[in-house]
Amino acid sequence: MPVKYAFELVFLAAIWGASFLFMRTTSAEFGPVLLITLRTGIAALVLLPVLLAKRQLNTVVKNWRIISVIGLTNTAIPFCLFSYSTLYLGAGYASVLNATAPMFGALIAFYWLKDRLLRIAVVGLVIGFVGVVVLSLSRQHSGTATAWLPILAALAATSLYGLAACVAKRYLQGVNALAITTGSQVVAAITLAPLSLFFWPDEMPSSDSWWQVVALGVLCTALAYILYFRLIANIGSAKAITVAYLVPVFGVLWGIIFLAERLNLGMWIGASLILLGVALTSGLFTRFRYIESAPKA
Repeated sequence: MPVKYAFELVFLAAIWGASFLFMRTTSAEFGPVLLITLRTGIAALVLLPVLLAKRQLNTVVKNWRIISVIGLTNTAIPFCLFSYSTLYLGAGYASVLNATAPMFGALIAFYWLKDRLLRIAVVGLVIGFVGVVVLSLSRQHSGTATAWLPILAALAATSLYGLAACVAKRYLQGVNALAITTGSQVVAAITLAPLSLFFWPDEMPSSDSWWQVVALGVLCTALAYILYFRLIANIGSAKAITVAYLVPVFGVLWGIIFLAERLNLGMWIGASLILLGVALTSGLFTRFRYIESAPKA
């Protein structure tokens, strides 16, 4: 990969990792539903002019039903679930759990789309879910159901990400990615807007929190997706998707630097198992082996 695009890949991971930091610091003031309403609304306002400039509005209209499903399963519901979970888990912890999405995607694709699961992928699933258990147990201070709710919320979010990926693969093959993303952000914002009225905060959030929400919508959502599409166009989807392995690194890093979060030994072990499991499940090592053994031109 050229250095230029490698830098862009790292930058994308850094700003996506920062989204967990911003959710951690703003969810308490705005509440999960209002926060995500603002995030998706701001992102939609930024992406719409780009969509119109690329003349992809008709693509959204033509595929509005499936794009609406993507808007709910890939944006509105999981974003709210993660916003809730960051209130209790912390930015770094939530970003690691976010990495389990490819594992759920592989499982759903196996049962629904009849995709093949290689033995190494099955091993990866087992390792990854063992990592989730280790990560979860390492931070439990009580055995109450309440203590598990944020973890279950995060895992529900990543399972929805996996479902959305399968829906897109099944019904949106060949559809412009910018149209899918912009349409899904619009659907999410419109869906959550009425609900957010019931979760309006008693006190006006601070100006610092408002700026963080703007950064969450513009930088971590709209700009991040535009950058992601650029990477797919320049280096291919197989390489661009590896950003998923870097996001937890930055999520943990930003949590340590800005929030003084700390991961104990059990958390580090659990996080390592999850990332190893995701790498095996998504065929990262197999792909690298193929590239290394391929004849040189």
